[in-house]
Amino acid sequence: MRAQPPASHFIDGAPFEDADGAVIESRYPATDEVIARLHAATAATVDRAVAAATRAQKDWAALPGRERGRILRRAADLLRERNRELSVLETLDTGKALQETLVADAASGADCLEYFGGLAASIEGSTVDLGSAFVYTRREPLGVVAAIGAWNYPIQIACWKAAPALAAGNAVIFKPAETTPLSALKLAEILKEAGLPDGVYNVVQGYGDTGRMLVKHPGIAKISLTGESNTGKRVMADAAETLKHVTLELGGKSPLIVFDDANLDNAVGAAMLANFYSTGQICSNGTRVFVQKGAKEAFLERLVERTAKIRLGDPLDEATHLGPLVSHKHREKVLAYLELGKAEGARLMIGGGVPRLQGFESGAWVEPTVFADVTDDMRIAREEIFGPVMAVLDFDTEEEVVTRANDTPFGLAAGVFTADLARAHRVIAQVKAGTTWINTYNLTPVEMPFGGMKQSGLGRENGREALHSYTQVKSVYVELGDVASPY
Repeated sequence: MRAQPPASHFIDGAPFEDADGAVIESRYPATDEVIARLHAATAATVDRAVAAATRAQKDWAALPGRERGRILRRAADLLRERNRELSVLETLDTGKALQETLVADAASGADCLEYFGGLAASIEGSTVDLGSAFVYTRREPLGVVAAIGAWNYPIQIACWKAAPALAAGNAVIFKPAETTPLSALKLAEILKEAGLPDGVYNVVQGYGDTGRMLVKHPGIAKISLTGESNTGKRVMADAAETLKHVTLELGGKSPLIVFDDANLDNAVGAAMLANFYSTGQICSNGTRVFVQKGAKEAFLERLVERTAKIRLGDPLDEATHLGPLVSHKHREKVLAYLELGKAEGARLMIGGGVPRLQGFESGAWVEPTVFADVTDDMRIAREEIFGPVMAVLDFDTEEEVVTRANDTPFGLAAGVFTADLARAHRVIAQVKAGTTWINTYNLTPVEMPFGGMKQSGLGRENGREALHSYTQVKSVYVELGDVASPY
């Protein structure tokens, strides 16, 4: 099984190799088989990408927004035409079930390109009448943007970052996570085929040191990172040296609150999606499930019954619900948290170990796991696990659960299930989280701004807020009369 690209990088409209860089191995997580070998970018390759982007950005920004948008919409059509091919590649690179990648990865990336392609012609300033003078503003692109992706949604994240940046007239250098390097190269090929000028979208591979070269490079105006919180702090510190703009979409330990008047079947389904989809590897997951005591046992009974029916197996079989974790290294981290949960006294309801799957014994598998009777001080309730591990806590009153939900350094997401919509809005208004849901969870249409509060990040992906974050405002004062001067 091979998925070897023509070269490791894509710079100035063409594949580019840098054999001097450290080796990157892409492994199929279901079997641990190496499917591609690439090289990380050296400093010379990073400089090459910045130079190409800098040169290309000026002409790209000079195009009318409608022309930029037309290219992005054409790329969206190509993504949709090749959705199955791209979905299989994403499954090979991430281990996620094909059932999921067919609907959630390249398909959502296409939605993003289409949406921002439609907005590209709407970027505009304002005018203020001052009588004998007036002021107008221009929204101008920042220049060259470096985007650093995460491994859980490689092509989706690449599109979430590239689409608004390109729509606004910027050039982009994208660094995928070293664990999942492949689909960003396919996106680069598709953007070129759609008519994107050479140099406007570039891909450089690498580890953390390559990312740091991009963050510290004086030729880059903005950094957009999706990653964990400690990485975000380091990126922000490095970006401060040259006062770069930053968007940081970081981790979370998000609450999902279920009141006893909620539709329990819907709440259980949402809790499962909020913990098991993508094998639990989603930053916004509602991994602290607070269930009001009157509904707790019924909720747990239905949850365990439905969790037992989750089908693990060949990720390329569309009947499979859940694939492996992204790597053995990550699985060791998740397994350590499973042991912590048991040691801390949480009640293990289901899962808690490694499944035995014939033909996939070498994969990075872990069972979907539910812990009940979890308390706020347990590490499984306070630290981001990033695996299919649900912690169920109970509560008595609305005031109590809001206080406990907010007792975290994170603030990415939150959800509320209740039949009382007045209470739903009241609770959501008090929860310190940037992306929230009422009677559903983890739906992220491109029209909806996505991002967090507190240590879950700065700025927003998607929506008009994202488009504006890739522009800067220039004010122009126009005098129509004489200049008054006391000199």
